[in-house]
Amino acid sequence: MSCDHRPNCPKAGAGDAQAAVPVANHPDRGWTLLCNRVVCSSDTGLLLPDGRTVAPRRPGTATQGRAA
Repeated sequence: MSCDHRPNCPKAGAGDAQAAVPVANHPDRGWTLLCNRVVCSSDTGLLLPDGRTVAPRRPGTATQGRAA
């Protein structure tokens, strides 16, 4: 599958994969399909075309910058 957008959408494994153009959006079901075949979940998790998942980013879970 080739991207027809200009500039081309980032590949599924790229760090900016979520910048790809949405081709199907289902907010009622909590997901969006991107041109690069990545499925973005409303909880910020990702499902990659090869079946791997990327865990949701949860703000406030890092301990960086907190007093010990």
